[in-house]
Amino acid sequence: MMTRSKRVRVWLVYALWIVACLLLSLPSFSRADAQAGAAKAAVCTTCHGLAGNSTTGDYPSLAGQTSRYIYLELRDFKAGRRSDPRMSPMAANLSPDDMHDLADYFAAQKPVATDFKADPVKVAAGRKKSEEILCTMCHLGGFSGQNEIPRVAGQQYAYIVKQLQDYRAKKRTNDAGNMTSVSKNLSDEDIENLANYIANLQ
Repeated sequence: MMTRSKRVRVWLVYALWIVACLLLSLPSFSRADAQAGAAKAAVCTTCHGLAGNSTTGDYPSLAGQTSRYIYLELRDFKAGRRSDPRMSPMAANLSPDDMHDLADYFAAQKPVATDFKADPVKVAAGRKKSEEILCTMCHLGGFSGQNEIPRVAGQQYAYIVKQLQDYRAKKRTNDAGNMTSVSKNLSDEDIENLANYIANLQ
C-alpha cells in the first residue's frame, strides 16, 4: 500500500503531465512574421548586407543569428541599454512586432562564408583560449549560439575584435555583465587569436 507522501508525489507527476499535454495542444500565437520581416529588412541590407550577410567589419552579419538574440538586441538599442550612433536611431521607431518580424527573417537566412583569411597559428591559439575560458558553455559547440546567446561563428573578424574590446572596457554592458567577466583578463593578443578562430568557423 502506498504511503501518503508517495501518493502525493504520484498525484503531482500526473498533474504536471496533464498540464504539459494541455500546453502542447494549445495553438501557436506567435506574432512574428518572417515574410513581413523580409520587407522591413530592406533598409537593413544597406549596412548588414544582402540577406544579412555583412561584407565589412563595421557591421555584424545577421544571417543565421538566433531570433531571440536579434530581438533582444533591437529592444536594447531602442531602450538605450545598448548604444550605437547608427543602430540606435534605426531601432528608435521599431515596434515589438517589427522587432520579432526582423528577428525571424534574419534567423531564417543562410550565413555565407566571409573572405577573411585566418592565420593558422592564431586560429590554434584562439581555439586553445576558447577552451580555457569555456566559451562553448554558452555559445555552444561551433559557436552556433542558442536563445539569447548569439551565433558568432563566421562573424566578421573586425566586428568580433571590436565587441570583445568593448566588453573588456565595459563600453558594452547589456548582457548582465557575463561577457565583461569573461573578457576582463583577455590581452589584445588573446582577442586577436579568438577573433581569428571564431571568424574562421562556419
